[in-house]
Amino acid sequence: MKISRKKGMDAWFLTIVLIIAFGGFLIFLSASTGLLTQKNINFTKVVLTQSVALFLGLTLLFLLSHIHYRFWRKYALVILISTLILSLLVFIPGLGLEHGGAVRWLTIGPLTLQPAEFLQLGFIIYCSAWLSGITSKIQKFSFGLLPILILLSIISLTLLIQRDTGSLVIIFTAGLAMFFVAGARWRDIFILVSLAFGGLAVLAVRRPYILERFLTLFNPSKVDGLGSGYQIDQSLIAIGSGEWFGRGFGQSIQKFRFLPEASTDSIFAVAAEELGFIGALLIVTAFVMLAWRGLRIALHAPDSFARLLVVGIVIMFITQAFIHIGGMVNIFPLSGTPLTFTSLGGTSLMISLAAAGIILNVSRYSKVK
Repeated sequence: MKISRKKGMDAWFLTIVLIIAFGGFLIFLSASTGLLTQKNINFTKVVLTQSVALFLGLTLLFLLSHIHYRFWRKYALVILISTLILSLLVFIPGLGLEHGGAVRWLTIGPLTLQPAEFLQLGFIIYCSAWLSGITSKIQKFSFGLLPILILLSIISLTLLIQRDTGSLVIIFTAGLAMFFVAGARWRDIFILVSLAFGGLAVLAVRRPYILERFLTLFNPSKVDGLGSGYQIDQSLIAIGSGEWFGRGFGQSIQKFRFLPEASTDSIFAVAAEELGFIGALLIVTAFVMLAWRGLRIALHAPDSFARLLVVGIVIMFITQAFIHIGGMVNIFPLSGTPLTFTSLGGTSLMISLAAAGIILNVSRYSKVK
């Protein structure tokens, strides 16, 4: 078995990413018109900022698709530590920005960044490097389960004090997938999942808003129609009113004053209202295709580091997308997680496109018999 260089990157994966990114930008443009009814919000500035983020993200995609994926292994620990420090900077007065009771953003001059997006990718890069080096020892407690428990505990503490449960779920899911692919025992997987559910139960007791979200999941109308149940009620109204073919692009009613955060947390509901069940199904299908093509690249990756890296990034994309979609259709609790490549948020968009560039670089290499 030898490693050879392909003539080019995976055209299918690139095409799917570009379709979702540009389609998502159009959905964002429509959803963001709801901001016109809000005071103290500059609609032109919001659209311009997202446009710049899309351009920079596509630039990063191109550049990173030409940087050998093994570069990231060399600096994996430095990247992880840097992203952890960046995440902690939100607690420095004057740098951290609070919104909705959460402290998740950094303000640096005119820029606003969400460090958790960097931490997600930093964790995946480090975890891929570490796991690829211990595949023969991963079933030993001191080499496998114990280190990943310590790592996830550190990241959990960092994110929970920011009240960023969504990012924690994404990181945990990606880490669990990579741990499994690296050859972990089923017993260790079960322990991790059990601890996660136990931790979530404790968190729900200590933080009533989390328990409220779970209660809303099972009965959104009876919890508090003007409080915790309001967003899901309005989301279901938007999705239902879209029927089969939607009201038409740009014709959403719910995005004006009804759906909270229509261009971010509720953007899938806006898309479903305007594009209908068929359009919503196409969006879901696009993410399924993204997962299929990404995991196919992982299957043919030249080494364990590349394989784990691609698996982690793909699971990050899909978990983020389906937590968002699931929240809108009342399958998962609402978490404020953005829709991948679509929701307003320059950091998320740029990091996602950069991560896609890393996958494209891996796709340039393959195992040939």
